[in-house]
Amino acid sequence: MRKAISTTALSVAAALALTACGSEEPAAGDATLSVGASITPHAEILKFVQEELAPKAGIELEIVEYEDYVLPNENLADGTLHANYFQHKPYFDAQVAERGYEFGHFPGVHIEPYALYSGREGGKPRYTSTKDLPDGAVIGITNDPSNQARALNLLVKDGLITLKDPADPAASVLDVQDNPKGLRFQEADPASLARTLEDVDAAIINGNYALEADLSATNDSLLVESGQDNPYANFLAYRKSDEGNAALTTLDRLLRSPEVRGFIQQRWPNGEVLPAF
Repeated sequence: MRKAISTTALSVAAALALTACGSEEPAAGDATLSVGASITPHAEILKFVQEELAPKAGIELEIVEYEDYVLPNENLADGTLHANYFQHKPYFDAQVAERGYEFGHFPGVHIEPYALYSGREGGKPRYTSTKDLPDGAVIGITNDPSNQARALNLLVKDGLITLKDPADPAASVLDVQDNPKGLRFQEADPASLARTLEDVDAAIINGNYALEADLSATNDSLLVESGQDNPYANFLAYRKSDEGNAALTTLDRLLRSPEVRGFIQQRWPNGEVLPAF
């Protein structure tokens, strides 16, 4: 079930009011922005901005938390939100192409490295290395097309599989070429992968869902994605009709400030979340 949770007790009436005036462009200086975000780490970063930086910059944030990747863009398009902060460019591009959204976006704020986590047995990892994975191991993988190539390339870099074209951003499990261990891929909604580790030999999990499940990409994973030259930085997205909006520009500046860089590095010192600026 898709859910959105407001961290500012946004009432139904307020939400309807935002929908009615969603096309209005709040100016900097006592402006209120409703921003949709994944719970971790996006909403945490926004809360830091909300408490430490936004008041001095003359903006107020209403942070609406989401547990899925579909509603934040739907609510941005229908005017319920002024912006959202949860997605990277490959996903953004796929959504714009598929749904016809007229969106723009600012540069990247942070990267959440993808990682492969061992399946669990009695709450403990079954394996400590990819070398321990048995032949025919079941690997949980996202059913999101914009992220499946990213997940598969994590296995390619470890030599577990090869792809027909590793550079293809639309590569899927159907494009696996060499598979010496005969790995079997079990596609699932990305939000469910961390909850079903008892049912698979390993799973490749999005960084935000891993964090919500108290999994550390650097400490708990069998493989972790490099942050260097990583094209999957998450950013603030907005409607093209709000291009040049002063309040949104201010929020983007705050999100990519030295203060936020410091917060990210202090909050996730082991590199589970990396600044992208």
